[in-house]
Amino acid sequence: MLNAANLLLRAGAPVLPLSRHVPFIVQKLMIEKAMARLFAQPLEEGEFDVLQDRWLRIEVTDLGLGWSLTRAEKGLRLEKHSPVNVCIRGNWKEFLLLASRQEDPDTLFFRRRLIIEGDTDLGLAIKNLVDSLDSDLMPARLWQLISWLGAAAKEQNGLVAAGARA
Repeated sequence: MLNAANLLLRAGAPVLPLSRHVPFIVQKLMIEKAMARLFAQPLEEGEFDVLQDRWLRIEVTDLGLGWSLTRAEKGLRLEKHSPVNVCIRGNWKEFLLLASRQEDPDTLFFRRRLIIEGDTDLGLAIKNLVDSLDSDLMPARLWQLISWLGAAAKEQNGLVAAGARA
């Protein structure tokens, strides 16, 4: 099964950078709708209130994508640019490893595979928030896909690391 995931990751590598050409308004509509659905319960419980009147920037450097995120009255709001309190940046595979829980967030930050710049207290609060989110919030099929691809990405990283040591 991981062989199919590895093939999908390899096939996606040249295609994913094309996503930067998707108009921001389309990205905004899709991402805000997905966040509203996935994070409805944590939003209602106030878990994202740490972003009230503050901005998080997420940059996927190898894809040339970036979004600014804040907690608004009606949920999470995405903007292309905004004043930023904290920025988290890294390559797409690192974000996949984080989302799939295949890699510990502290490890990704400690090894500088994900980088936090700006308000480190806010960055730490967001890291803890992401780490505390329950995977049961996602539709089961989506979680299975993310887990499957994350396991393949971790396997690929292990092979790359082993090759570098040889």
